Amino acid sequence: MLKENIIKKTKEATTAPVSIGSTVEGTVVARDRSALFIDLGSFGTGIIYGKEFYAVKDTIKNLKIGDKVFAKIVEFENEDGYRELSLRDATKELSWQKLKEMKEKGEIIKVKVTGVNKGGLLTVLDNIPAFLPVSQLAPEHYPRVADADKQKILKELQKFIGKTLDVKVLDLLAEENKLILSEKAKAEEKIKEILKDYKKGDVVEGEITGVADFGVFIRFPVSEKSEDEDKNAKSGIEGLIHISELDWQLVENPAEVVKVGEIVKAQIIDINNNQVFLSLKSLKKNPWEEIEQKYKKGDVIEGKVIKFSPFGVFIEVLPKIRGLCHISEFGSQQKMEESLKIGQTYNFQVLLIEPKEHRMSLKMAD
Repeated sequence: MLKENIIKKTKEATTAPVSIGSTVEGTVVARDRSALFIDLGSFGTGIIYGKEFYAVKDTIKNLKIGDKVFAKIVEFENEDGYRELSLRDATKELSWQKLKEMKEKGEIIKVKVTGVNKGGLLTVLDNIPAFLPVSQLAPEHYPRVADADKQKILKELQKFIGKTLDVKVLDLLAEENKLILSEKAKAEEKIKEILKDYKKGDVVEGEITGVADFGVFIRFPVSEKSEDEDKNAKSGIEGLIHISELDWQLVENPAEVVKVGEIVKAQIIDINNNQVFLSLKSLKKNPWEEIEQKYKKGDVIEGKVIKFSPFGVFIEVLPKIRGLCHISEFGSQQKMEESLKIGQTYNFQVLLIEPKEHRMSLKMAD
């Protein structure tokens, strides 16, 4: 009798501007072992059954008569007169709409990390797979790994499994059924506001927080004004000192110049896109400023052999001043290494001095 009454109501429903693919709201009015009946009001009665029923059986088992649900029309009218519905398609569509709104509003979302790969962290948001790339991690969570070793990065990322992070939706890839998230986006507005108190040329004091092959990370205090406005900002801003900005001499290993935990003074040389770039060497006396007055082309000077390379040998002329004796002066790398010994001092003739380029070319003196 129930089934007949439902069919009758469906046939008596008013014609409405709905079609296959429309998402409609309805009320659960009946159920049996393999079907769920939804009162769609003026749209008639819908049914969720067959593969659509079993696809969402875990959700359906918790529904009660009178509960409101959203569903998508997949068949306008079947042979029994019902609107065939899909609960899973509607749920997915509504999830994407909800996530789109979150992205537009810049909402902060809490997610639990469920897995990792070499590129970042994996999680799920509203039953949709989500990915948090390494590049979108907050500075304090970025894996500081020497030589950018992928296995070491993966090991660092595995520490986040099971942890909850605050993120924003960065991109929606509906066709791939995947979300891209960002953790660092959360702090960008705050950092942008804090950075208004800083400018290029400012000297700051900070702590070395990480060392990588390309440079070091330094966290320096925020201004007193910003600190008062946001107590959470006491941790400061993290900037980068590139390897080329650590010292006037050639630096091959940043760990030889500074150590994690060391307090240093550095100068801001650029602020770009909420990123701060600093320099240690700009606060040190530039040894190249007097080199042109001290030496000239043709002078014969003493220099200590520091390092061999495929294109020549580096010679220390003065502390922090290195010149290059090109490999062409020897004919081959083998002959070069046979002629000179690391740590020994020899006479060289100056071929070229370019202080602005921090370059000096040498040859073996006759």
